[in-house]
Amino acid sequence: MKLDERSWKIVQKHLGYTDEEMKTFKEDPRNEDVFSKASALMNKTIVVTVVDSHGCNSQHKAGDKFYFDGAGNLLTKLCPNRICIYALNSIAGLIFASNELFYAGVNPNEMR
Repeated sequence: MKLDERSWKIVQKHLGYTDEEMKTFKEDPRNEDVFSKASALMNKTIVVTVVDSHGCNSQHKAGDKFYFDGAGNLLTKLCPNRICIYALNSIAGLIFASNELFYAGVNPNEMR
């Protein structure tokens, strides 16, 4: 789907890009593809559940959940008060993969 100029201006403002940076950004067709699908992704919540934990300094336990918006931003008000940086590190690749699958047309409810 092609983005109109108004949509590109919204993207530019959101990312804080200069006109020159935006020109470069728009030259990559993948960026238009991603942003044309982004609004549907923003209505999603990514939930990551701790499966096992032993000796965790942050005291995470099996069943604890971390919540992220569709863009991968941690929704801190829904998460435990303390979050282990090592847990976040291992989650980053999973969120990236889920976003890529979403952009490729995979139903998020069928991802496992």
